[in-house]
Amino acid sequence: MTDIVKPNLKLAETETPDGARLTLHEHDGAYCIRVNAEELMHSSIHTSELLLGELAAAPFSAHAHPSVLIGGLGLGFTLKGVLEKLGPESTVHVAELIPAVVAWNREFLSGLNGTLLDDPRVQVFVADVWDVIAQAGRARYDAVILDIDNGPTAMVQKQNFRLYDRNGVQRIATVLKPGGRVVIWSARPDHAFGRRLADAGYAVRVVPAKLYPNAKRCAYTIFVADK
Repeated sequence: MTDIVKPNLKLAETETPDGARLTLHEHDGAYCIRVNAEELMHSSIHTSELLLGELAAAPFSAHAHPSVLIGGLGLGFTLKGVLEKLGPESTVHVAELIPAVVAWNREFLSGLNGTLLDDPRVQVFVADVWDVIAQAGRARYDAVILDIDNGPTAMVQKQNFRLYDRNGVQRIATVLKPGGRVVIWSARPDHAFGRRLADAGYAVRVVPAKLYPNAKRCAYTIFVADK
């Protein structure tokens, strides 16, 4: 008997602020987002995103009213990791630059994590997380998560680099409460970025992250920086 080859479907397409082509695809129940045909994220490879959310939220799970800001919605796994750690009185803000990504989560990804956007703890801002941080005021959040692009190396929007330079990491520190935490996903190790975090006064820990729970090696890097 010949196996049936299931099609790779393009579900939707949009354009990034820099003019790149961003597309959503589905194949055999799995989803991926590509930028200019290069895979940016895939629903079957989400271990590091869940860990990212857990590392950010875990220290504040016993707090009465913790507040978290997530930069980047993607396929919603970071948001899932955060919500699984926080109680009913928490506040989780999600800043997503591209309106279509929010729409895709609601329309196509409801069976994945899209329904999390309707969680009463969640508020979504269709905005650049840089602007959300700039308008937040001092000591607003217990934790800030950056799940933007490929980390310190911009892929979707060139100006995302400003989040990761010296001024950017210092600006993030101003919106953190005392004892707050910023957690940052990176596609690769970045020793220079780790030094920038330390120079800004953070206590920095580098956490290797796997593609899959049973993977033999770690492919990604998560920076955990405590104020």
